[in-house]
Amino acid sequence: MDSPHVPVHVLVIEDDRDVSALLERYLRGLDCRVTVTDSGEEGLDRAFADPPDMAIIDVLLPGIDGREVIRRLRADERTKGCHLVVSSVLDSDELVELATDELLAKPFRQAAVARLLASYRNAVSQEE
Repeated sequence: MDSPHVPVHVLVIEDDRDVSALLERYLRGLDCRVTVTDSGEEGLDRAFADPPDMAIIDVLLPGIDGREVIRRLRADERTKGCHLVVSSVLDSDELVELATDELLAKPFRQAAVARLLASYRNAVSQEE
């Protein structure tokens, strides 16, 4: 599937423009193809049109919130295999029911994003 030479396509669904810009910068520096949206609705549209390898989703989105975005991504044939990461300031115990693959706690550092991507790439290489 993915290798270090093939950019991982990451969809960032985050309504805080400062946070999304930081994530985009970190991910592009890690050789990722990044799509950024600021709402659940647009995130779902983008995910279904061009399914990402990984989606980093803020839980507290206006409109369709992150919980519903995650539910719809898991339910749709096009995106059910997408590696889902919840990004939140909420306590991890509150997020267990979301059935995501990983948690990116806010505030985060570049090293945490690098670990997240390395974990994804490792999981993919083990599946091959």
